[in-house]
Amino acid sequence: MDPNTAGWALVVALFLPLVGAGLLALMPASMDRQIRLAAVGITAVAFALVVAITASFDFGRTGELQFVTDVGWITAIDARFIVAIDGISMPLFFLTYLLPLLCAIYTTKNLPAPGKPKAFLGLMLMLQTGMAGTFVAFDLILFFIFWELVLVPMFFMIGMWGGPRRDYASVKFFLYTLFGSVFMLIAFLAIYFQAGAETWSIQELSAMAPFGSSTFQTWAFLGMFLGFAIKVPMWPFHTWLPDAHTEAPTIGSVLLAGVLLKMGTYGFVRIALPLLPEGALRFAPIIGVLAVIGIIYGSLCCLAQTDVKRLIAFSSVGHMGFVMLGIAAMNEAGIQAALFGNIAHGVITGMLFFLAGSLHDRYHTREIAVIGGGMLKKIPKYGVMLTYVAIASLGLPGLAGFWGEFTAMWAAINPGLGLADDFQGLYLVLVVFAAIGTVLTAAYFLWLLQRINLGEPPAQWADEPLDDVKTIEWVSWTPLLLLVLALGIFPVLVFGVQDGAVSVLMGYLAG
Repeated sequence: MDPNTAGWALVVALFLPLVGAGLLALMPASMDRQIRLAAVGITAVAFALVVAITASFDFGRTGELQFVTDVGWITAIDARFIVAIDGISMPLFFLTYLLPLLCAIYTTKNLPAPGKPKAFLGLMLMLQTGMAGTFVAFDLILFFIFWELVLVPMFFMIGMWGGPRRDYASVKFFLYTLFGSVFMLIAFLAIYFQAGAETWSIQELSAMAPFGSSTFQTWAFLGMFLGFAIKVPMWPFHTWLPDAHTEAPTIGSVLLAGVLLKMGTYGFVRIALPLLPEGALRFAPIIGVLAVIGIIYGSLCCLAQTDVKRLIAFSSVGHMGFVMLGIAAMNEAGIQAALFGNIAHGVITGMLFFLAGSLHDRYHTREIAVIGGGMLKKIPKYGVMLTYVAIASLGLPGLAGFWGEFTAMWAAINPGLGLADDFQGLYLVLVVFAAIGTVLTAAYFLWLLQRINLGEPPAQWADEPLDDVKTIEWVSWTPLLLLVLALGIFPVLVFGVQDGAVSVLMGYLAG
């Protein structure tokens, strides 16, 4: 497959899940088992195509767009259908196809109530197309359409299959993200007209940047900041996330943490920084401060949680804070750290939400005090697995969580593009507090493991038959468990892919 001429492959991979959702809709609702297997087949074929794209990707040209499709679309507004992939998009695109496949496998035995597999899996496939499209769209209008597409399926996944407060959580998720999208769209329109109202192409606009005066850059960046920061989510825009995660079904939480949150950080890197470099420089110290507040705040909130799933949800606020600290450093190492942290968080926290869902299936509660401990004796394989993923999340060297956090702090010690001249002291303070955040992260995960893994099982569970890790769980979880280790030992699997594209991005920022 030639990446210079096989743009069709990317388009097929992009829309195959959406076509699959349509096929599921045509199947009789009574065909429960067949619908679940069909979802596995659709996601498996899509993932196989993405594996072929990855294998054909020219890793010697990661800074260039490959598998490009560029055709006319909406001529009245100059919008074009431009999809392509480069070193920044590739790891995120790959993850966007791996996780739904694992989720589809998991749902063959674990579907949230009420049943209705056709509706649930159809929404999951629609969500997959929206997320994937965000990472390969290179036209601002096309990007915005894919960005908005994810709202509807996630809203219904939380609202129909969520927990007791699902209505509140789903509406809050929808309104928060829609609110940010309005300001992001206004910023896109402003850039379009400032550029001469001729193109929405992200690549062309990046080459033309910067646009307008410093004042224009500041206000346009603020609009994008609101849209992307809410999706990340950054403190203080994070409040929708713990509610959405807590009430979402397991699959919803896995995809929300594993992929959907990455859309915000990707938007900063792909669009906000290269199109508005002066605005980005002005906002960088503010982003850094908010990121570190999020790290500390998320960690302290985790220490106060009594629900395992809500604790994991608040941990995402802290982990995404490290991603944003890397972006705030405004240098190549920081951007690399942010992009690596995206992938590591997606793999690790996606796995943690799988574990939290299965924990609830066994104990019918997520309350730490009710579970009471002794899991290493009661269900030892599950207990070991939880320990392994938790220590990866707290940043143990040799596992995936370490490299993003360490490199982000290292990059922030000496921020780029002249920030060190005026804000060196501020960034050093931020690094110190970020380091304190790593200690707090270790504290709340070790506290969690001590409370539910160690000791003897409480009397109410001592004689209760609980299944250890099931076959379907091994099948759907093993790829993530291996990735946690592989990314920790071989970080070049992500860093090496991103090098060229990040260098191109820094050229836009410096130019």
